[in-house]
Amino acid sequence: MLFEKQAGDNVNKSDNERIVITGVGIVSPCGNSLIELRENILSKKTGIKFLQVPHVGNIPAGVCVFDELKFHTKKMRLRGTRAGSISIYCAHEAINNSNIDWKSVDKERVGIFLGIAEHGSGENERELEDFFLQNNRNISLWSHQHNFKTVANSPTGEVSVNLKITGPHFTIGGACAAGNLGLIQGVQQILLGEVDYALAGGVSESTDAFGSFASFLSQGALAQNIEAEKACRPLDLNRNGLVISEGGGIFFLEKLSNAKKRNAKIFGEIVSYHYNSDAIDYLLPSFEREINCMENAIRKAGITPSDIDLVNLHATGTIAGDIQEAKAVRKVFENAPNTFINATKGFLGHAMGAASVIEIAANIPSFDDEMIHCSANVEDLDPECELKNFVFKDHKEKKDIQYILKNSFGMMGINSTIILKKI
Repeated sequence: MLFEKQAGDNVNKSDNERIVITGVGIVSPCGNSLIELRENILSKKTGIKFLQVPHVGNIPAGVCVFDELKFHTKKMRLRGTRAGSISIYCAHEAINNSNIDWKSVDKERVGIFLGIAEHGSGENERELEDFFLQNNRNISLWSHQHNFKTVANSPTGEVSVNLKITGPHFTIGGACAAGNLGLIQGVQQILLGEVDYALAGGVSESTDAFGSFASFLSQGALAQNIEAEKACRPLDLNRNGLVISEGGGIFFLEKLSNAKKRNAKIFGEIVSYHYNSDAIDYLLPSFEREINCMENAIRKAGITPSDIDLVNLHATGTIAGDIQEAKAVRKVFENAPNTFINATKGFLGHAMGAASVIEIAANIPSFDDEMIHCSANVEDLDPECELKNFVFKDHKEKKDIQYILKNSFGMMGINSTIILKKI
């Protein structure tokens, strides 16, 4: 693709047409705030530990430790879900972090849009286990709370009930691209005039279900290592699969004009995005379609590949996935000598529907601290994943970071790319 500076660049958009991040709420294996997450990653602390998974064994996983009742009653937590509790925590933290006068906000003008890879699997497993093993297949003992614990919009619905938000709420099923899609939906809903503010991002409760572990294990795609902290090693020659993690990331989004009016801290602008499909296989990725996704996002931003300062890879640690993405990135950035590249999942594992948002949060501080974090656990870089300016082993200082590109790809061939800009 031939790139040219576009006449429709964001420079020519009004502040009413530009959407910015003014609040960040995080639950992750590496910390439950933006500051904690960034500090742990720059200290090279991974959040991956062994988890005893029913029917599967002692498996490396990214499990979050946070106060589920900080913004939640015990009764409502019992009625709700793990994903819902993560979402509620992240939503409150994003609002608090935005420093908006929440009491004065018209809740009818707030929307909740969260990407999910799956929801309710753990609940289904527990109900079925009780049904067959304890309740002698007595259907009358089936939980009356099962439906709303497994309905797809439960994570956003629980936030709506908890925060009394009466604007729209729904989830976006996008596999491991879902977090990016949640953010994109938030941007679009604001620009359409449906809402003034969006709580947007992604959530995952994947460690709650043994089926997730069993499925990746059967595919030969579940990471194994005698040291849990070193199990997730994207792009390393000896990688052997992904590490399943849970978590959530929610950003408070609003128009730049409104953020300026209330003198809000701006973490970054979502300047562009693109999403597409492979349409070739349920599982195997297409580097050609990943190229298309990145190139179109860059074109829409009105910039060229050489304007991108940092590419944060999807890089899960699977053999084929890492090779295909590296191939795509090499092609798009072949003439971008000052573009640096990193991967975050070595610290966090793969938080599925929440992955991209947590990983954006892990990298967006680069706009201020001018550090690019290293890619954890890459000891012997796979020659097929060779990338110019790939940051591993040690962090990299880079002055005046202006643009960050985030890839997020998922099963069934869904691809997404978001570009963030420093304000």
